[in-house]
Amino acid sequence: MLIFVFAGEGSGMAFNKLTDNGSSTPAGLVAASVAHAFALFVAVSVGANISGGHVNPAVTFGAFVGGHITLFRSILYWIAQLLGSVVACLLLKFSTGGLTTSAFSLSSGVGAWNAVVFEIVMTFGLVYTVYATAVDPKKGNIGIIAPIAIGFIVGANILAGGAFDGASMNPAVSFGPAVVSWTWDNHWVYWLGPFVGAAIAAIVYEVFFITPDTHEQLPTTEY
Repeated sequence: MLIFVFAGEGSGMAFNKLTDNGSSTPAGLVAASVAHAFALFVAVSVGANISGGHVNPAVTFGAFVGGHITLFRSILYWIAQLLGSVVACLLLKFSTGGLTTSAFSLSSGVGAWNAVVFEIVMTFGLVYTVYATAVDPKKGNIGIIAPIAIGFIVGANILAGGAFDGASMNPAVSFGPAVVSWTWDNHWVYWLGPFVGAAIAAIVYEVFFITPDTHEQLPTTEY
């Protein structure tokens, strides 16, 4: 989580410094998309054999809704994800000499419920991709395709929604900058939208593509 947020948020801060606050330009959006896609690919890859690559509370919630992770383990992951995001933003603020870690915000003309719908749709695409490439027992042994696909869908969604609400899809990514900058305007949007989108994706994939006889059982122990 720390790796992902440090690289993703840091890329925006670096672009702002190099272009005199130009992160909201088309070039800035492309830079953010590429940085987040690459960083997420790495974060999921390095965490896959430790935690299953959980670096997103919404993805963890989707796995819980689908019965692939227990509530206890989900809570532990959520705590780690939120702490990792906050620590990453604190490190960025310190290492950049006090530059602001920008909290997610809505663009002019975009209402809170418009943004909620955006986050639902984008997170649905993300969690559906996670299920198809990493959760589905039928996926087979396809190596690193899951981290690549997950990184690509996040990068593509940033290009689609970044200009409107920042395209979070990840409550932890929104939480760290909000804590460090202490900016909470419409912060609830970046929790409600991703969690609803994740739940819908999990239910849809479980109902239509994973049969009861292939559903992987929950672990009998948390340790």
